[in-house]
Amino acid sequence: MTDTDPLADEIAQELDLLALRYRRAGGVGMQVLNLVGGSAESLIDKLPLEVRGGLDRATEAALNAAMRAAQGSRGVLADQPGWLNVAVSTAMGAAGGFGGLPSALAELPVTTTVLLRSIQGVAAEHGFDPAAQNVQFDCIRVFASAGPLGAGEGADLAFLTTRMALTGSTLQALIAKVAPRLALVLGQKLAAQTVPVLGAVAGAATNYAYTSYYQEMAHVHFGLRKLAIEADLSDAELIGQLRLRVQESPVNTA
Repeated sequence: MTDTDPLADEIAQELDLLALRYRRAGGVGMQVLNLVGGSAESLIDKLPLEVRGGLDRATEAALNAAMRAAQGSRGVLADQPGWLNVAVSTAMGAAGGFGGLPSALAELPVTTTVLLRSIQGVAAEHGFDPAAQNVQFDCIRVFASAGPLGAGEGADLAFLTTRMALTGSTLQALIAKVAPRLALVLGQKLAAQTVPVLGAVAGAATNYAYTSYYQEMAHVHFGLRKLAIEADLSDAELIGQLRLRVQESPVNTA
């Protein structure tokens, strides 16, 4: 009989759970695409040219406003359960999609705030202080992951491994770097909300997908952070082990 290492077993079990979350996050986007039709690439082409041209600036402004609003709300409203965040966001998506592009544009900054606040709540759940600058950086990094409409067979692990040049930088600099990628993600969401006939249904479905996706990815991100601290292992080592598990596991959206 060989002795087993309890710590190694515990780490393996936690990584298995994080891999399941990761694969589950990647599955929600395909469900939405099946509903609204088309592909993520073709969806964004549905937006008017002037809207597409201003997505980067609008997204950067929305992120800045969302960070201030989400952080400011923490002293007023306690973190909510994940299912409630999904329900609130889904209702807002329905309202935004009901009126077409104008209402979808008005709803976008509010949804961004809810998403960011939800990510902050996951950080707190894992024992991190959302008011700490490094945790705020990590919350924005979660937004840098591929959105659910572009997830394909699995979400992009790059946001876990990317080390942005933060020397001497501020949160604003990080937001400016993330904004172009998030603009593409949110542009797909806007386009899905303008799908003819479906309207509010598409808006509700996309917001459901986005909130579910980012909550799962936040659990993966901060779960790995916590595990690295508790097990005294490097982020790179844990990410490598997680990547292997994701590649070996079938998609499970249950």
